[in-house]
Amino acid sequence: MAEIVLVRQHDISLTEAEKAIARKAVFELVDGLGERNQKKWRGLWNRLWKLEPGEAMEISTNQERLGWYHRKHMKLEQTVFKAQERFEMFRPFRDWLKTGAGFVDWYPGPKGGVIPVVRSIRYSSLEQAEMEVFHADAVRFMRTEHAQKTLWPHLLPMAAAEMMESILESFNE
Repeated sequence: MAEIVLVRQHDISLTEAEKAIARKAVFELVDGLGERNQKKWRGLWNRLWKLEPGEAMEISTNQERLGWYHRKHMKLEQTVFKAQERFEMFRPFRDWLKTGAGFVDWYPGPKGGVIPVVRSIRYSSLEQAEMEVFHADAVRFMRTEHAQKTLWPHLLPMAAAEMMESILESFNE
């Protein structure tokens, strides 16, 4: 679920023509599904227009995940895990992959530095668009020499790259 904090910027005035264009874009390009959702959509925009400069509003959105996409990503992770030679357990492998893909939050560490804490890819934690970004970042990381050397330490860089590409190509990546 994406949470967005909006804040009303400085006061600006719109001409009637600009207001008409905004209304057309907001209410005709996208609209609520059915009468009830149309009322909610208009109510949200009415509240947004009435915010005073500096006033904030938080909204949450939820774009459902595509099951086939999630399964494809999970199968890719499992295939790479089974082919690699470094990690004995899946969970540390997945945490390493998420860290390499930058799918982490950074927190103050116990000794003053910062530490990465991997984020969740559960359906309830991550919308489809965010999952697609994570997947692309994970694939990009798997293509790095560092990732390949980590997963297949005994292989020469070219052989490790070929190993990874053979896996990724089987997933049309």
